[in-house]
Amino acid sequence: MRRLLSLLVVTSVVISLVATALNLWQDNRRLRNNQHSLQQGITLYRTKANNYAASVEALSLELDEFRHLHASDTKTIRELKIRLRNVESVAQSVTSTTLRDTLILRDTIILEQPLLHASASDPHNTISATLRSDTLTLSVRSIDTLHQVIHRVPRRFWFFRYGTKAIRQEVWSSNPNTQLIYTEYIELPRRKRGQFR
Repeated sequence: MRRLLSLLVVTSVVISLVATALNLWQDNRRLRNNQHSLQQGITLYRTKANNYAASVEALSLELDEFRHLHASDTKTIRELKIRLRNVESVAQSVTSTTLRDTLILRDTIILEQPLLHASASDPHNTISATLRSDTLTLSVRSIDTLHQVIHRVPRRFWFFRYGTKAIRQEVWSSNPNTQLIYTEYIELPRRKRGQFR
């Protein structure tokens, strides 16, 4: 009986140590992948259609790490009435749009002052205009940050939450002048190991 008891104790200790070692190995691998992603940084490029594009590797954060490193995003997610444990992924992209144009005025009175300049700006937009005798040059620059949260909507039965009813995407902009027109989220099935085209 003592041998059986000691065998059970030793077996449980070995299983516990193996599980702990496996956990530490997986966490070490995750941190190594995160370091690699951060070292790679963001790649900005143009497509064949001459559109701007960006590419970046995904980071994998634990819930506590996300709460600590992204406190403002955590606050906004709570304001959207989403439980943080239901969040699948979070993304954000910063865009800057600059519009420039020159307008030549004809059949007008030439101004006595050779140059008039006006500009206005706020944290998101900068507008400047320059008027030279018969030419008006206008520049508009808009900076925006798009935030995206993918979260799980659980099924409900009375007060109980279980399973997954749907996966939803929430997108918001930091620029109050930006109006979101369209968004789409497509989830592709994850391939199993050894499954190819």
